[in-house]
Amino acid sequence: MAIESVNPATGETLETFKDMSRSEVDQIVERAHAAFLQWRSVPFATRAARMRQAAERLRAGKAEYARIMTLEMGKPIVQGEAEAEKCALVCDYYAEHAEAFLAEQSRPTDGSRSYSRCDPLGVVLAVMPWNFPFWQVFRFAAPALMAGNAAVLKHASNVPQSALAIERVFREAGFPSGLFATALVGSSAVPDLIAHPRITAVTLTGSEPAGRSVAQRAGQELKKTVLELGGSDPFIILDDADVPTAARVAADARLINSGQSCIAAKRFIAVEPVADRFCEQFLSELRARRMGDPLSRDTHVGPQARVDLRDDLHRQVEESIKRGAKLLLGGEIPAGKGAFYPPTLLASVDKGMPAFDEETFGPVAAFIRAKDEADAVRLANDSPFGLGASLWTRDRARAERVAADLEVGSVFVNGLVKSDPRLPFGGIKRSGYGRELSEYGIREFVNIKSVWIA
Repeated sequence: MAIESVNPATGETLETFKDMSRSEVDQIVERAHAAFLQWRSVPFATRAARMRQAAERLRAGKAEYARIMTLEMGKPIVQGEAEAEKCALVCDYYAEHAEAFLAEQSRPTDGSRSYSRCDPLGVVLAVMPWNFPFWQVFRFAAPALMAGNAAVLKHASNVPQSALAIERVFREAGFPSGLFATALVGSSAVPDLIAHPRITAVTLTGSEPAGRSVAQRAGQELKKTVLELGGSDPFIILDDADVPTAARVAADARLINSGQSCIAAKRFIAVEPVADRFCEQFLSELRARRMGDPLSRDTHVGPQARVDLRDDLHRQVEESIKRGAKLLLGGEIPAGKGAFYPPTLLASVDKGMPAFDEETFGPVAAFIRAKDEADAVRLANDSPFGLGASLWTRDRARAERVAADLEVGSVFVNGLVKSDPRLPFGGIKRSGYGRELSEYGIREFVNIKSVWIA
Protein backbone atom coordinates (compact mmCIF):
# COMPACT_ATOMS: atom_id res chain seq x y z
CA MET A 1 0.00 0.00 0.00
CA ALA A 2 1.30 3.46 -0.93
CA ILE A 3 0.84 6.67 1.04
CA GLU A 4 0.17 9.59 -1.27
CA SER A 5 0.54 13.32 -0.84
CA VAL A 6 -2.13 14.90 -3.09
CA ASN A 7 -2.76 18.60 -3.70
CA PRO A 8 -6.50 19.06 -2.95
CA ALA A 9 -6.62 22.30 -4.96
CA THR A 10 -5.63 20.55 -8.18
CA GLY A 11 -5.89 16.81 -7.61
CA GLU A 12 -2.20 16.42 -8.52
CA THR A 13 -0.21 13.68 -6.78
CA LEU A 14 2.80 15.42 -5.26
CA GLU A 15 4.73 12.46 -3.90
CA THR A 16 4.19 8.79 -3.11
CA PHE A 17 5.70 7.00 -0.13
CA LYS A 18 6.01 3.29 0.54
CA ASP A 19 3.98 2.04 3.47
CA MET A 20 6.43 0.87 6.14
CA SER A 21 6.54 -2.83 6.96
CA ARG A 22 5.78 -4.26 10.38
CA SER A 23 9.49 -4.89 10.99
CA GLU A 24 10.39 -1.32 10.02
CA VAL A 25 7.80 0.05 12.45
CA ASP A 26 9.06 -2.27 15.19
CA GLN A 27 12.57 -0.90 14.66
CA ILE A 28 11.28 2.67 14.95
CA VAL A 29 9.57 1.88 18.25
CA GLU A 30 12.63 0.06 19.62
CA ARG A 31 14.89 2.99 18.68
CA ALA A 32 12.49 5.39 20.38
CA HIS A 33 12.58 3.26 23.52
CA ALA A 34 16.39 3.19 23.49
CA ALA A 35 16.48 6.97 23.07
CA PHE A 36 14.00 7.35 25.94
CA LEU A 37 16.23 5.38 28.31
CA GLN A 38 18.89 8.07 27.86
CA TRP A 39 16.61 11.09 27.50
CA ARG A 40 14.68 10.56 30.73
CA SER A 41 17.82 11.35 32.74
CA VAL A 42 18.75 14.46 30.75
CA PRO A 43 18.41 17.66 32.86
CA PHE A 44 15.53 20.00 32.15
CA ALA A 45 17.94 22.74 31.12
CA THR A 46 19.33 20.57 28.32
CA ARG A 47 15.85 19.52 27.20
CA ALA A 48 14.79 23.17 27.17
CA ALA A 49 17.78 24.17 25.06
CA ARG A 50 16.83 21.56 22.44
CA MET A 51 13.19 22.66 22.49
CA ARG A 52 14.16 26.30 21.98
CA GLN A 53 16.24 25.18 19.01
CA ALA A 54 13.11 23.52 17.60
CA ALA A 55 11.27 26.83 18.01
CA GLU A 56 14.05 28.62 16.12
CA ARG A 57 13.89 26.06 13.30
CA LEU A 58 10.13 26.54 13.02
CA ARG A 59 10.39 30.31 12.80
CA ALA A 60 13.26 30.24 10.34
CA GLY A 61 11.51 27.72 8.10
CA LYS A 62 7.92 28.90 8.42
CA ALA A 63 7.61 29.75 4.72
CA GLU A 64 8.75 26.25 3.76
CA TYR A 65 6.47 24.56 6.30
CA ALA A 66 3.47 26.69 5.32
CA ARG A 67 3.97 25.74 1.68
CA ILE A 68 4.03 22.04 2.60
CA MET A 69 0.75 22.44 4.49
CA THR A 70 -0.83 24.40 1.64
CA LEU A 71 0.15 21.95 -1.07
CA GLU A 72 -0.63 18.86 0.97
CA MET A 73 -3.97 19.70 2.60
CA GLY A 74 -5.04 23.04 1.12
CA LYS A 75 -4.50 25.37 4.08
CA PRO A 76 -4.45 29.06 3.04
CA ILE A 77 -0.76 29.90 3.12
CA VAL A 78 -1.04 32.85 5.50
CA GLN A 79 -2.71 30.53 8.01
CA GLY A 80 0.06 27.98 7.48
CA GLU A 81 2.69 30.57 8.40
CA ALA A 82 0.70 31.42 11.54
CA GLU A 83 0.52 27.72 12.39
CA ALA A 84 4.31 27.35 12.21
CA GLU A 85 4.68 30.40 14.49
CA LYS A 86 2.21 28.91 16.96
CA CYS A 87 4.19 25.68 17.05
CA ALA A 88 7.29 27.69 17.92
CA LEU A 89 5.32 29.39 20.69
CA VAL A 90 4.35 26.07 22.32
CA CYS A 91 7.95 24.88 22.14
CA ASP A 92 9.17 28.01 23.90
CA TYR A 93 6.34 27.79 26.45
CA TYR A 94 7.24 24.31 27.62
CA ALA A 95 10.96 25.03 27.45
CA GLU A 96 10.31 27.75 30.01
CA HIS A 97 7.69 26.11 32.24
CA ALA A 98 8.09 22.31 32.10
CA GLU A 99 10.47 22.02 35.03
CA ALA A 100 8.18 24.01 37.34
CA PHE A 101 5.08 22.11 36.14
CA LEU A 102 6.73 18.79 37.02
CA ALA A 103 8.56 19.82 40.20
CA GLU A 104 8.44 17.61 43.25
CA GLN A 105 5.69 18.52 45.72
CA SER A 106 6.11 17.93 49.45
CA ARG A 107 3.26 16.12 51.21
CA PRO A 108 2.91 16.27 55.01
CA THR A 109 2.43 12.71 56.35
CA ASP A 110 3.61 10.57 59.26
CA GLY A 111 6.95 10.00 57.49
CA SER A 112 10.09 12.06 57.91
CA ARG A 113 9.74 13.12 54.27
CA SER A 114 6.97 12.56 51.76
CA TYR A 115 6.60 13.96 48.28
CA SER A 116 5.18 13.31 44.83
CA ARG A 117 7.28 13.39 41.70
CA CYS A 118 6.52 13.20 37.98
CA ASP A 119 8.45 10.60 36.00
CA PRO A 120 8.12 10.05 32.23
CA LEU A 121 6.18 7.02 31.01
CA GLY A 122 8.23 6.02 27.97
CA VAL A 123 7.27 5.90 24.29
CA VAL A 124 3.97 7.65 23.58
CA LEU A 125 2.12 6.96 20.33
CA ALA A 126 0.53 10.02 18.72
CA VAL A 127 -2.22 9.41 16.14
CA MET A 128 -2.71 12.82 14.56
CA PRO A 129 -5.08 14.40 11.98
CA TRP A 130 -4.47 16.33 8.78
CA ASN A 131 -6.32 19.59 9.49
CA PHE A 132 -3.58 21.28 11.54
CA PRO A 133 -0.74 19.02 10.41
CA PHE A 134 1.97 20.81 12.39
CA TRP A 135 0.13 22.31 15.38
CA GLN A 136 -1.68 19.13 16.46
CA VAL A 137 1.66 17.33 16.59
CA PHE A 138 3.65 20.03 18.37
CA ARG A 139 1.02 20.67 21.03
CA PHE A 140 1.50 17.03 22.03
CA ALA A 141 5.20 16.64 21.32
CA ALA A 142 6.53 19.73 23.12
CA PRO A 143 5.17 18.75 26.56
CA ALA A 144 5.74 15.01 26.03
CA LEU A 145 9.41 15.42 25.15
CA MET A 146 10.01 18.04 27.84
CA ALA A 147 8.57 15.56 30.37
CA GLY A 148 11.25 13.06 29.31
CA ASN A 149 9.17 10.83 27.03
CA ALA A 150 9.84 9.63 23.50
CA ALA A 151 7.25 9.88 20.72
CA VAL A 152 6.22 7.86 17.68
CA LEU A 153 3.98 9.75 15.26
CA LYS A 154 1.39 8.03 13.11
CA HIS A 155 0.18 11.02 11.11
CA ALA A 156 -2.84 11.17 8.80
CA SER A 157 -2.06 9.38 5.55
CA ASN A 158 -2.68 12.45 3.38
CA VAL A 159 0.04 14.55 5.08
CA PRO A 160 3.22 12.42 4.95
CA GLN A 161 5.41 15.36 3.92
CA SER A 162 4.27 17.29 6.99
CA ALA A 163 5.06 14.29 9.20
CA LEU A 164 8.58 13.95 7.83
CA ALA A 165 9.19 17.71 8.04
CA ILE A 166 8.26 17.67 11.75
CA GLU A 167 10.63 14.77 12.39
CA ARG A 168 13.33 16.79 10.63
CA VAL A 169 12.68 19.81 12.90
CA PHE A 170 13.40 17.77 16.01
CA ARG A 171 16.43 16.10 14.47
CA GLU A 172 17.92 19.41 13.35
CA ALA A 173 17.22 20.89 16.79
CA GLY A 174 19.58 18.34 18.31
CA PHE A 175 17.19 15.89 19.95
CA PRO A 176 18.59 12.35 20.26
CA SER A 177 18.23 10.18 17.18
CA GLY A 178 14.98 8.24 17.24
CA LEU A 179 13.47 10.11 20.19
CA PHE A 180 10.78 11.55 17.90
CA ALA A 181 10.06 9.38 14.88
CA THR A 182 7.43 9.08 12.16
CA ALA A 183 5.88 5.78 11.15
CA LEU A 184 4.51 6.05 7.61
CA VAL A 185 1.67 3.57 7.90
CA GLY A 186 -2.06 3.51 7.31
CA SER A 187 -4.75 3.43 9.99
CA SER A 188 -4.91 -0.38 9.84
CA ALA A 189 -1.51 -0.49 11.55
CA VAL A 190 -2.64 1.47 14.61
CA PRO A 191 -4.03 -1.48 16.66
CA ASP A 192 -0.72 -3.35 16.45
CA LEU A 193 1.19 -0.18 17.29
CA ILE A 194 -0.93 0.35 20.40
CA ALA A 195 -0.30 -3.25 21.42
CA HIS A 196 3.49 -2.95 21.00
CA PRO A 197 5.04 -3.61 24.44
CA ARG A 198 7.27 -0.52 24.17
CA ILE A 199 4.30 1.82 23.63
CA THR A 200 3.16 3.07 27.04
CA ALA A 201 0.33 5.48 26.14
CA VAL A 202 -1.62 6.88 23.21
CA THR A 203 -2.91 10.31 22.28
CA LEU A 204 -5.31 10.85 19.40
CA THR A 205 -6.83 13.90 17.80
CA GLY A 206 -9.43 12.97 15.24
CA SER A 207 -12.95 11.77 14.59
CA GLU A 208 -15.31 10.13 17.03
CA PRO A 209 -15.07 6.72 15.26
CA ALA A 210 -11.28 6.89 15.36
CA GLY A 211 -11.42 7.79 19.05
CA ARG A 212 -13.65 4.84 19.83
CA SER A 213 -11.35 2.47 17.97
CA VAL A 214 -8.20 3.71 19.70
CA ALA A 215 -9.83 3.79 23.13
CA GLN A 216 -11.09 0.24 22.71
CA ARG A 217 -7.70 -1.14 21.71
CA ALA A 218 -5.83 0.85 24.35
CA GLY A 219 -8.34 -0.35 26.94
CA GLN A 220 -7.60 -3.94 26.02
CA GLU A 221 -3.91 -3.21 26.51
CA LEU A 222 -4.52 -1.15 29.70
CA LYS A 223 -2.71 1.87 28.29
CA LYS A 224 -3.42 5.50 29.08
CA THR A 225 -5.17 7.56 26.41
CA VAL A 226 -5.98 11.19 25.73
CA LEU A 227 -8.65 11.79 23.08
CA GLU A 228 -9.48 15.11 21.42
CA LEU A 229 -12.37 14.41 19.08
CA GLY A 230 -14.97 16.32 17.11
CA GLY A 231 -17.11 19.27 18.04
CA SER A 232 -20.26 21.12 17.09
CA ASP A 233 -19.34 24.30 18.92
CA PRO A 234 -22.08 26.85 19.68
CA PHE A 235 -21.53 30.56 19.08
CA ILE A 236 -24.08 32.29 21.30
CA ILE A 237 -25.21 35.88 20.75
CA LEU A 238 -27.19 37.32 23.68
CA ASP A 239 -29.40 40.41 23.48
CA ASP A 240 -26.74 42.80 24.82
CA ALA A 241 -23.98 41.63 22.45
CA ASP A 242 -21.90 43.86 20.19
CA VAL A 243 -23.59 42.47 17.07
CA PRO A 244 -21.30 43.90 14.33
CA THR A 245 -18.19 42.61 16.08
CA ALA A 246 -19.85 39.29 16.82
CA ALA A 247 -20.81 38.88 13.15
CA ARG A 248 -17.27 39.62 11.96
CA VAL A 249 -15.68 37.23 14.45
CA ALA A 250 -18.36 34.63 13.68
CA ALA A 251 -17.19 34.52 10.06
CA ASP A 252 -13.60 34.08 11.22
CA ALA A 253 -14.67 31.40 13.68
CA ARG A 254 -16.53 29.42 11.03
CA LEU A 255 -14.07 29.78 8.15
CA ILE A 256 -10.72 29.32 9.89
CA ASN A 257 -8.76 26.57 8.13
CA SER A 258 -11.49 26.59 5.46
CA GLY A 259 -13.92 25.44 8.16
CA GLN A 260 -11.92 22.31 8.95
CA SER A 261 -11.36 22.73 12.67
CA CYS A 262 -12.78 20.83 15.62
CA ILE A 263 -13.13 24.11 17.54
CA ALA A 264 -14.49 26.15 14.65
CA ALA A 265 -17.89 27.57 15.59
CA LYS A 266 -20.59 25.59 13.81
CA ARG A 267 -23.98 26.40 15.38
CA PHE A 268 -24.73 30.14 15.61
CA ILE A 269 -27.42 30.68 18.23
CA ALA A 270 -28.88 34.20 18.47
CA VAL A 271 -31.64 35.28 20.86
CA GLU A 272 -34.74 36.84 19.26
CA PRO A 273 -34.09 40.56 19.95
CA VAL A 274 -30.86 40.47 17.88
CA ALA A 275 -31.40 37.41 15.68
CA ASP A 276 -32.39 39.19 12.45
CA ARG A 277 -29.65 41.80 12.74
CA PHE A 278 -26.97 39.22 13.50
CA CYS A 279 -28.05 36.92 10.66
CA GLU A 280 -28.01 39.78 8.15
CA GLN A 281 -24.56 40.99 9.17
CA PHE A 282 -23.19 37.45 9.45
CA LEU A 283 -24.38 36.74 5.91
CA SER A 284 -22.65 39.89 4.68
CA GLU A 285 -19.38 38.88 6.37
CA LEU A 286 -19.48 35.39 4.87
CA ARG A 287 -20.13 36.80 1.39
CA ALA A 288 -17.04 39.00 1.69
CA ARG A 289 -14.65 36.08 2.28
CA ARG A 290 -12.73 35.02 -0.81
CA MET A 291 -12.47 31.38 -1.85
CA GLY A 292 -9.62 30.48 -4.16
CA ASP A 293 -6.02 29.38 -4.62
CA PRO A 294 -4.62 28.61 -1.15
CA LEU A 295 -1.18 29.80 -2.27
CA SER A 296 -2.58 33.31 -2.75
CA ARG A 297 -2.19 35.58 0.25
CA ASP A 298 -5.63 37.08 -0.49
CA THR A 299 -7.46 33.77 -0.06
CA HIS A 300 -9.63 33.24 3.02
CA VAL A 301 -11.07 29.83 2.10
CA GLY A 302 -9.08 27.15 0.31
CA PRO A 303 -10.16 23.68 -0.78
CA GLN A 304 -11.30 20.96 1.55
CA ALA A 305 -8.55 18.46 2.27
CA ARG A 306 -10.02 15.70 0.12
CA VAL A 307 -12.81 15.36 -2.43
CA ASP A 308 -14.58 12.65 -0.40
CA LEU A 309 -14.67 14.96 2.62
CA ARG A 310 -16.09 17.78 0.48
CA ASP A 311 -18.76 15.48 -0.91
CA ASP A 312 -19.77 14.28 2.56
CA LEU A 313 -20.10 17.90 3.70
CA HIS A 314 -22.35 18.62 0.72
CA ARG A 315 -24.48 15.60 1.65
CA GLN A 316 -24.99 17.09 5.13
CA VAL A 317 -26.10 20.39 3.57
CA GLU A 318 -28.53 18.74 1.16
CA GLU A 319 -30.00 16.52 3.85
CA SER A 320 -30.48 19.49 6.18
CA ILE A 321 -32.31 21.37 3.41
CA LYS A 322 -34.55 18.35 2.79
CA ARG A 323 -35.48 18.42 6.48
CA GLY A 324 -36.44 22.10 6.43
CA ALA A 325 -33.29 24.22 6.60
CA LYS A 326 -33.22 27.30 4.35
CA LEU A 327 -30.17 27.96 2.17
CA LEU A 328 -29.08 31.60 2.41
CA LEU A 329 -25.62 31.31 0.86
CA GLY A 330 -23.45 28.81 -1.00
CA GLY A 331 -24.46 25.18 -0.88
CA GLU A 332 -23.29 24.25 -4.38
CA ILE A 333 -20.16 22.37 -5.48
CA PRO A 334 -18.24 24.70 -7.81
CA ALA A 335 -17.22 23.58 -11.26
CA GLY A 336 -13.60 22.81 -12.02
CA LYS A 337 -10.72 21.04 -10.34
CA GLY A 338 -10.12 20.68 -6.67
CA ALA A 339 -12.08 19.88 -3.52
CA PHE A 340 -13.52 23.38 -3.11
CA TYR A 341 -16.72 24.19 -1.21
CA PRO A 342 -17.99 27.77 -0.76
CA PRO A 343 -18.92 29.52 2.48
CA THR A 344 -22.46 28.31 3.15
CA LEU A 345 -25.15 29.58 5.52
CA LEU A 346 -28.21 27.57 6.52
CA ALA A 347 -31.08 29.16 8.46
CA SER A 348 -34.07 27.62 10.25
CA VAL A 349 -31.79 24.84 11.47
CA ASP A 350 -33.20 22.58 14.17
CA LYS A 351 -32.56 19.31 15.92
CA GLY A 352 -32.91 16.33 13.60
CA MET A 353 -30.86 17.96 10.84
CA PRO A 354 -27.22 17.06 10.16
CA ALA A 355 -26.30 20.75 10.46
CA PHE A 356 -27.49 20.66 14.07
CA ASP A 357 -26.76 17.10 15.18
CA GLU A 358 -23.48 16.31 13.44
CA GLU A 359 -20.09 17.92 13.10
CA THR A 360 -19.92 19.82 9.81
CA PHE A 361 -16.22 19.80 9.02
CA GLY A 362 -16.11 22.56 6.43
CA PRO A 363 -17.31 26.14 5.76
CA VAL A 364 -20.99 25.50 6.58
CA ALA A 365 -22.69 27.62 9.25
CA ALA A 366 -26.00 26.76 10.91
CA PHE A 367 -28.09 29.75 12.10
CA ILE A 368 -30.45 28.98 14.99
CA ARG A 369 -32.92 31.23 16.79
CA ALA A 370 -33.37 31.13 20.56
CA LYS A 371 -36.23 32.65 22.54
CA ASP A 372 -34.03 33.96 25.34
CA GLU A 373 -30.86 33.29 27.29
CA ALA A 374 -32.15 30.08 28.89
CA ASP A 375 -33.26 28.75 25.52
CA ALA A 376 -29.88 29.60 24.01
CA VAL A 377 -28.09 27.62 26.73
CA ARG A 378 -30.50 24.71 26.21
CA LEU A 379 -29.84 24.67 22.48
CA ALA A 380 -26.09 24.97 22.98
CA ASN A 381 -26.02 22.00 25.36
CA ASP A 382 -28.38 19.89 23.19
CA SER A 383 -25.47 18.20 21.44
CA PRO A 384 -23.52 14.96 21.83
CA PHE A 385 -20.35 17.08 21.62
CA GLY A 386 -18.78 19.34 24.24
CA LEU A 387 -15.56 20.90 23.02
CA GLY A 388 -15.83 24.71 23.05
CA ALA A 389 -18.31 27.58 23.06
CA SER A 390 -18.15 31.27 22.16
CA LEU A 391 -20.44 33.56 24.19
CA TRP A 392 -21.27 37.17 23.33
CA THR A 393 -22.50 39.65 25.95
CA ARG A 394 -21.35 43.00 27.33
CA ASP A 395 -22.12 41.94 30.92
CA ARG A 396 -19.16 40.15 32.54
CA ALA A 397 -21.15 38.82 35.50
CA ARG A 398 -23.75 37.45 33.09
CA ALA A 399 -21.02 35.90 30.97
CA GLU A 400 -19.49 34.06 33.92
CA ARG A 401 -22.90 32.82 35.06
CA VAL A 402 -23.82 31.49 31.61
CA ALA A 403 -20.33 30.03 31.06
CA ALA A 404 -20.80 27.89 34.16
CA ASP A 405 -23.90 26.31 32.59
CA LEU A 406 -22.34 25.43 29.22
CA GLU A 407 -21.37 21.77 28.85
CA VAL A 408 -18.02 22.23 27.11
CA GLY A 409 -14.29 22.11 27.79
CA SER A 410 -13.75 25.82 27.20
CA VAL A 411 -15.78 29.01 26.91
CA PHE A 412 -14.46 32.14 25.21
CA VAL A 413 -16.40 35.31 25.94
CA ASN A 414 -16.49 37.93 23.15
CA GLY A 415 -13.91 36.01 21.14
CA LEU A 416 -13.55 32.91 19.02
CA VAL A 417 -12.54 29.62 20.60
CA LYS A 418 -8.85 28.85 20.19
CA SER A 419 -6.14 26.70 21.70
CA ASP A 420 -3.52 28.51 23.76
CA PRO A 421 -0.46 26.89 25.41
CA ARG A 422 -1.35 28.67 28.67
CA LEU A 423 -4.85 27.16 28.90
CA PRO A 424 -5.92 23.52 29.26
CA PHE A 425 -7.52 22.26 26.06
CA GLY A 426 -9.95 19.37 25.58
CA GLY A 427 -13.59 18.37 25.68
CA ILE A 428 -16.30 16.34 27.35
CA LYS A 429 -19.05 14.04 26.11
CA ARG A 430 -18.24 12.73 22.60
CA SER A 431 -15.56 15.37 22.17
CA GLY A 432 -13.18 13.17 24.14
CA TYR A 433 -11.35 13.25 27.45
CA GLY A 434 -8.07 14.32 28.96
CA ARG A 435 -6.37 17.65 28.46
CA GLU A 436 -3.60 19.07 26.35
CA LEU A 437 -1.53 22.23 26.93
CA SER A 438 -0.85 24.17 30.15
CA GLU A 439 0.32 22.27 33.24
CA TYR A 440 -2.53 19.79 32.81
CA GLY A 441 -1.31 18.67 29.40
CA ILE A 442 2.26 17.90 30.43
CA ARG A 443 1.01 15.83 33.38
CA GLU A 444 -1.11 13.52 31.22
CA PHE A 445 1.85 11.33 30.23
CA VAL A 446 3.83 11.08 33.43
CA ASN A 447 3.85 8.70 36.36
CA ILE A 448 2.80 10.75 39.37
CA LYS A 449 4.78 8.82 41.92
CA SER A 450 4.44 9.06 45.71
CA VAL A 451 7.58 8.69 47.81
CA TRP A 452 7.34 8.15 51.61
CA ILE A 453 10.40 8.00 53.84
CA ALA A 454 10.19 6.76 57.44
